[in-house]
Amino acid sequence: MQQAAHASASGAPEGAALVRVSGLEKVYATRDKGNVHALNDINLDVAQCEFVTIVGPSGCGKSTLLQVLAGLLDKTAGRVELAGSPVDGPTRDLGLVFQAPVLLPWRKVIDNVMVPAIIQKLDLDAARERARDLLRMVGLAGFEDRYPGELSGGMQQRVGICRALVHKPAFLLMDEPFGALDAMTRETMNLELMRIWKDQQATIMLVTHSIPEAVFLAERVVVMTPRPGRIAEIIEVDLPRPRHVEMFNTPEFGRYVQAIRRHFDTQMELD
Repeated sequence: MQQAAHASASGAPEGAALVRVSGLEKVYATRDKGNVHALNDINLDVAQCEFVTIVGPSGCGKSTLLQVLAGLLDKTAGRVELAGSPVDGPTRDLGLVFQAPVLLPWRKVIDNVMVPAIIQKLDLDAARERARDLLRMVGLAGFEDRYPGELSGGMQQRVGICRALVHKPAFLLMDEPFGALDAMTRETMNLELMRIWKDQQATIMLVTHSIPEAVFLAERVVVMTPRPGRIAEIIEVDLPRPRHVEMFNTPEFGRYVQAIRRHFDTQMELD
C-alpha cells in the first residue's frame, strides 16, 4: 500500500497546513525520579478540512498526542502550530470529544451544548441558534429540553459532538469517541460523523483502536509504533466518498486494513 504521491515530508497533502507538528517529544517524570518517553520526534501536517485517524498499540502515546495538540499537556520538545500560531495552552480554536460524552446531568441538552459558548463569552443568542441547528443536523431536534439521563449512549455522544462544534473550532480532536458504543450504533455514528465533517467543512483528527474504523473514516491513517510513540507510516486511503458500510466487505478496503495490521504482530493489542 503506497502513500500519497503528492505528500509533503511530514505526510500532509500539498498546500498550506492548518496544523503543523514538528519534532514533537513528550517525556513524563515518574515518582521514582525516572522518565517515561511517551512521544518521540513526531512530525505531521494536517491540511484544512482533512480527516486524519490515528491507530497504534496500547500505551503508544495516541491520547498523549491529542492532549498536547489541544494544549492540555506541555510538550517536552518540538513545536505545535495551529493556523500558523504556536499551541502552548488551551485555545478556543479547538474542539474536543472524548470517549465518554461527559455531559452535565443537571443541564438540559441545549444547555450542555452551550457550555463552550458560555465559557468563551460568545454571543449567546447566536450560539443558541447554532446549537439548535447542530442538534437538528444530528437528528436530535425535539430533544433540546431533555436531560442526558433520558438519552441513549449514541444520542449522548451526538450531544458531545455538537458541544465541541458550537463555537466553530478550526480543529476537532476526538479520542476514542465511539469506543463504548455497540457495533450497530458505532456504524451509525461513523456515518453521522462523516456527514458532519462534510457539512461543517471540519478538520478532524480521531484516535481509534479499530483499524477498520480508521480506514473507513479517514483520508489518511497515521500508524504509530510502541512507546516511545513514533509515526511508523502514514497511509493515504483512496476510497470513494460518500462511503457506506458495504465497503467493509470489499477487497480494496481489506487491503488497507492489512497494510496497517502488518505493523502489529499477533500479540500486540491496539488501544
